[in-house]
Order: sequence, then structure tokens, then C-alpha cells
Amino acid sequence: MMLVANDDAARVDWTQKPDWLDKMISVDGGPIEIGWIMSPPGAESGGHQNLFRFIDIAEKAGHRCAIYLYTTGSQDVSIPDIRSMLRQSSAYPEVAASIEIYDKERGVHGNTQALFATGWETAYPAFLDKTLARRLYFVQDYEASFYPLGSESLLAGNTYHFGFHGITAGGWLSEKLSAEYGMKTDHFDFAVDKSHYSVTNFDRRNEVFFYARPVTPRRAFEFGLLALAEFARLKPDVKINLAGWDVSNWVIPFEYTNLSSLDISELNAVYNRCAAGLVMSLSNMSLLPLELLSSGVTPIVNDGPNNRLVSDNSFIEYVPASPQAIARKMAEVFDHPDAVARSIEMSQSVAEINWSDSGSQFLGALQGAMRG
Repeated sequence: MMLVANDDAARVDWTQKPDWLDKMISVDGGPIEIGWIMSPPGAESGGHQNLFRFIDIAEKAGHRCAIYLYTTGSQDVSIPDIRSMLRQSSAYPEVAASIEIYDKERGVHGNTQALFATGWETAYPAFLDKTLARRLYFVQDYEASFYPLGSESLLAGNTYHFGFHGITAGGWLSEKLSAEYGMKTDHFDFAVDKSHYSVTNFDRRNEVFFYARPVTPRRAFEFGLLALAEFARLKPDVKINLAGWDVSNWVIPFEYTNLSSLDISELNAVYNRCAAGLVMSLSNMSLLPLELLSSGVTPIVNDGPNNRLVSDNSFIEYVPASPQAIARKMAEVFDHPDAVARSIEMSQSVAEINWSDSGSQFLGALQGAMRG
């Protein structure tokens, strides 16, 4: 079963101008009624957590939001259970938005002025909805690359042709979608929440962190293990922490600590024990490198425009995608004579990078798109 319903996928003909394209609502000033179609959020879904961050930003700016959950899963979605999860998680802000299951017969509320697709599968119901709300696309990654060449990669890539106005996470996506698909795009910059990430350890560190997500291919889990095996040979006394997923069922050829999935409130303590953090990003860059910097950790990231166009921070070590090159760079971090001072400098380098500024970029893009 695909994330998009077969009937929805079959009904969208993006080669023909949709009825709503020349009739979309324009708004110049005042609160905006915003609908967000999304897959059901989960406790460990970083994409949903960031999405809710921007719903919160929109609400605090005076806009009114409604959330519509779209899924092809066979299990019923419990709104009370989702609300309970949102309340209990420190990673989700509290929002006032209503939450309901998307009904394609009823569609979104009649007062909706802006309708956001938030993942490739949700672009289909957003395209087909009868509303004349202006269509926007909150794009956090190039989702066509999430799949092998086939039906899902094709259907995901097609959504960038739908005529939506894209507001993207970082400049790489904005540039890619504009150049390759002709999308109208704006972007907001990545930021870091200093209330969660800061330097608390002012001694030398003797641990490393790896963002280990074997269930997320774009995080290159197996490739990361190759680099870490070589690093363990170079620095056998350094403790290696794996977090992001329970990896107890994987064969891993070096000693490590399996931290599984951590709550956001637990991460800073782990980061402050580490001198380096390996974060593999094969599509859009993760939020982790800036969070690691704020905690005084040197991020080791595979080199590429998908990462450099998101952040050019001089403390991020962009390394060619060679396991041995990555291992050597990680080992070099432990040889810095001024390691403690560098940790403080790293944290200071992101001190002025705030989500409020990213929120202002988002709101400016939204208001510009709504004017038509």
C-alpha cells in the first residue's frame, strides 16, 4: 500500500490546468485561515515536530490553523491518542489548531484561505480539494529520492509540478525545485532552539555520537557503520554512542552504546559528553548539525550542495563520502589541543540563529504568496 490512495493518484492530471488555479483566493493583510493536510504525527517524527513548530509560529502571528490527517493505513487513527501524544512530548509545541481526519467528500473548511500540502502524498488531496484556497507546499525534503526508481518516486516527484507555491526548509530545496521543476519557491533558514541545546561540559570530551536511523535510508546507516568501524580502530578508547533508533537487532562490528530513541530533553546531556557527531544526510540536511554545534559538538557531515547550501558554518566538517576520510576527520577532532575553547566557540557561532528569525522568513513568504 502506498502513502497516497490509488484513486487520488489516478485522478490528478497535473498536465491540465486545474479549475482552482486562476480562481485562488488572494489575501493582503489580516489573519489567514490556514489548512494543513498531513500524515498522522508520531512521537519520533522530526518532520512533524518541525511542522508543528511553524503552525505554532503562524498561530502566534494571529493566523488560525486547522489540521487534516490523511492516511491510507488500515488502522483507524485516534484523534484523542494523537492529542495525548502531543501533550506528553516535549518536542511538540502546544497549538490551538483543530485536528480532524481528512474527508475528501467534505474537503477542508469553507473558510480556508491557504491550504498547505506537507508531504508528497498530501499534495494529492490538496490538489483535488474543491476549495479555492491558495495552494502552498511546506517542503522539508526532496521526497522523490526517498524511494528506488519506481511508482512512488515518480508520484512524489510529480507533486512539484502541481502549481503549488513552495516554502522550503533551507535554500538547497528552494533552488532545486525552482531550477528542475519551475516551482515558485521561498525558503526559511535552519535554526536551533537554545533552550534545549547548550554547552554544559567545560572539560575535554571522550565520546562520539552517531545519528543512527537504519529505517531511514537517506541517513546512510550502513555507510556510517563503515566509517565508525575505522574510527574505532583509530581511537579504540573513545566511547561510541548510537541514537535515533533501537539498533539491538543489527550486527555492529565495534563496541557501542545503544541509546535507541531519546526524548529531546535527554539529548543535550548526551551531546555534552561528545566531541564529534556523525550525521549522514543524502538529501536535505538534518537539523542535527546546528543542534550539535549549540552543544559544543563538531558535526561531521558528508560533503555536498544539499548540505552546504543549508549551512556554511565553518565549524561543520564537510567530508567527502569515504568511510576512511570520515573516520580520519573524526579522529582529528580529538587531537585539537584547544578542544574546550573550540566547543564554546562552536556554540557561540549559532548563538544568533533563532527559530524566530526563520519564522519571520516563513511568515513573509506566506504573506507574499497569499497576495498572488
